Amino acid sequence: MNKLQQKFQDKKENLLTVYFTAGYPELNDTATIIKELEASGADIIEVGMPFSDPVADGPTIQESDLKALQNGMSIKKLLEQLKAIKGEVNIPILLMGYINPIWKFGLEKFLKTCEESGVSGLILPDIPLNEFVKDFKPLYDKYNLSNVFLITPQTTDERIRAYDEACNGFIYMVSSASTTGSNKSVDEEKQMVYFNRVKSLGLKNPTQIGFNIKDKASFDRACSFANGGIIGSAFIKKLIEEGDLKMKVREFVKSIR
Repeated sequence: MNKLQQKFQDKKENLLTVYFTAGYPELNDTATIIKELEASGADIIEVGMPFSDPVADGPTIQESDLKALQNGMSIKKLLEQLKAIKGEVNIPILLMGYINPIWKFGLEKFLKTCEESGVSGLILPDIPLNEFVKDFKPLYDKYNLSNVFLITPQTTDERIRAYDEACNGFIYMVSSASTTGSNKSVDEEKQMVYFNRVKSLGLKNPTQIGFNIKDKASFDRACSFANGGIIGSAFIKKLIEEGDLKMKVREFVKSIR
């Protein structure tokens, strides 16, 4: 059992997952942000591996990816940073990104180094389910890593059940058919139908709702339908405000809790 699985065993509701981009705002801020998020009461941390073409992400995260790459962040650098603090943090850490840079790094080398660096799981949205089961799952199991699948309001019940069967982390419920941090209005009635539909399936894995979760109200609402909520763009916006980095992290988590 890894730290992510242990977290869900120990805590069943109101789990706060916070996303930020590695190497942002500055190259060496990653460790500071992780430690402060844990100290402030976050439950899980999702660290974005910056990529030049993050198609699922909105402008805020895209801009943070670009800045992080300009700062010199890379998969190798990130894993080195995480390994350096492995003995100092207990919070589950997930890496989110896209498969192309991982292929270049070397798939098994990447997964092995993730385990060595204290990573609990991965969110790689562009891996097809059948490919994951055939080529990735055996390696995930070998290195004790959890996988996370994303679903949307358009995902069928049959597909959701297939994801649930292949998953050992959690099901990431994308709140609406939009990019992260989108300000587009959401049809709340349709959203509630979607949330209730997923809840009624009785999935074996925990669920978390992400995309457009930005404050206490939206976090609390997400937690009424799932085990927790994931906040990304709103936190990244907080990081670039003026002020002390540690204080900004503490203030943000306090505002949600």
